[in-house]
Amino acid sequence: MSEIALRFTGVTKNYGHAAALHDVSFEVASGEFFGLVGVNGAGKTTLLKCLLDFCDTDGGSIEVFGTSHRLTAARRRLAFLPERFNPPYYLTGEDFIKYVLAMQETGHDRGEAERMLCTLDLDLAALNLPVRTYSKGMTQKLGLAACFLSGKDLYVFDEPTSGLDPKARALLKSKLRELKQKARTVFFTSHALADVAEVCDRMAVMHAGRLRFAGTPAQLCRQFASDDLEQAFLRCIEAAPQPA
Repeated sequence: MSEIALRFTGVTKNYGHAAALHDVSFEVASGEFFGLVGVNGAGKTTLLKCLLDFCDTDGGSIEVFGTSHRLTAARRRLAFLPERFNPPYYLTGEDFIKYVLAMQETGHDRGEAERMLCTLDLDLAALNLPVRTYSKGMTQKLGLAACFLSGKDLYVFDEPTSGLDPKARALLKSKLRELKQKARTVFFTSHALADVAEVCDRMAVMHAGRLRFAGTPAQLCRQFASDDLEQAFLRCIEAAPQPA
C-alpha cells in the first residue's frame, strides 16, 4: 500500500460566523500529483494555510506523511510556494536561494542553482540582481527554483504557473514530469483546468468551502457527462447545494 503523503479528515475552519471550510476529507498518496480547483473564495488557499499551520483549524485533523500538521516535524519533508510570493526585496537571487536552503539545512551549490535556473528559463544574471528588480515571472521562477533545489518529498504550490509565460509553463511541466519519475508528490491549487488535466493523477473540486468531488479528471468528466473538463467542473459546482 502506498504511503499517504497528505490526509485531510473532517477539516473545518470558520471566520466568525462564516464557514470557510466544512468537513473536508480526502487523501493524497505518496508519489501522486493532485490538483485542487475551485472558483475564487472556494476555500483552496485556506486549506493550504491550515495544512501549513499558518492558521488554526476549528475541527478535524491534517497529517503530513503520518505526522500531525501542528508539529514542526511535519514540514521537514515539504516545500511550499505561495501564490503571492514576495522574497525579501534587499536580497539578490543567489542570496535568497542560499537563505532558503540554509533554513532547510540543505547545502548550496552554485552550479546546481544555475542549472535549475536554466531549467526554468531564468537568466543566470538574475542571481546577482536584487529581487526588487525582478518581474512577476522572474520572481515566480526564483521561488520555484528554490523549492526544487530543496529536494523535498512533497511540493505544495498555490497557483504555481502564476505569472509564467508559455515557454516557462512548458518548462515547468517538464520539470514536474521529472519529479514524477522520481516518485515525488505534488499538491497544488490551480485555475488552469487544462494544466490539471495534463499533469494530475487526481483532483478535487472545492466550492463554498466544501469538497464537491475527488477523483481523476476522467472521472469528473464521466460523472458530469461531459468530454470537456471545464464543462464538467461547471456542472459540478452548479449541482452543489447553495449554503444556507
